[in-house]
Amino acid sequence: MTAEVNTSLPAFGLWSMELRGAADPAVRDAATELDEQGFRALWVPGLDGGGAVDDIGHLLGAAPHATVALGVLAIWGQDPTALGDRLAALDAAHGPRTVLGFGVSNAHSAAQAGQEYGRPVETMGRWLDALDAAPRPVPAGRRLLGALGPRMADLAAERTAGWHPFLVTPDYTATQRERVGQQPLIAPHLAVVLDEDPDRARAAARAGIGMFIGFPTYRANLARLGFTDDDLVPGGSDRLIDALVAWGDLDVVARRIREHLDAGADHVALHVLRPDAPDRPALPLPQWRDLATLLPTFAASTATTH
Repeated sequence: MTAEVNTSLPAFGLWSMELRGAADPAVRDAATELDEQGFRALWVPGLDGGGAVDDIGHLLGAAPHATVALGVLAIWGQDPTALGDRLAALDAAHGPRTVLGFGVSNAHSAAQAGQEYGRPVETMGRWLDALDAAPRPVPAGRRLLGALGPRMADLAAERTAGWHPFLVTPDYTATQRERVGQQPLIAPHLAVVLDEDPDRARAAARAGIGMFIGFPTYRANLARLGFTDDDLVPGGSDRLIDALVAWGDLDVVARRIREHLDAGADHVALHVLRPDAPDRPALPLPQWRDLATLLPTFAASTATTH
């Protein structure tokens, strides 16, 4: 049975590579500003896992009103007991404002950690068993999976609060919501480019997420959504980029958020891609400030549970 997520997630939050490395005072200052602007959910990727929980701690301290979600951490090389202990320490210091997302990544990541990839759903099931068996378990309501396909989504629905899908459309959300019912949390990632020039916006999108389109797991899911080989070219076709990325002005972004929510999403994690620096890590503070102006519009759409 799905666990209720026991932290509060608003209609949308921010997903950011740039908020990793939160030991940097500039990153913590940015998180404080986001908190003051009213953002109540900040997402950071797991990357290689190194320093991820430390970054969460820095962000929780800098943004005292926000939930901080890890979306997602590859399970390879992670110690379930240590993660449970770290989560308990974060809770003691900052309150229960952390959500941990987990994913199986790929066979190469498993091999680098000296582990067997196996069947992804079965492997993840064993990982959740280990989390449950730890002296201080990570509660089911405080964890998500990086799921896409129906079997991993079912596992997320059965043993976690829900899942955080990447590179999906509202049609995906609608299909999954109809399939699993109302309780599991579905919190899709949505890339955003605040630029009305099509060529510039699509170039920024391809620089930011284009490489993922070549990964087998994402390709398979996009094919399930009706995209063809003509779309699944390096960097993605214009049709695919336009379906996956909210580019344009703030009205366009608001509409795209609403499409996901109307399709059954509880929360949308917005990943800002900068058209002026698509290949360089830089805090997109101007774009985040612009997105903050949408917060009042969605203030009534807060998903704590179903």
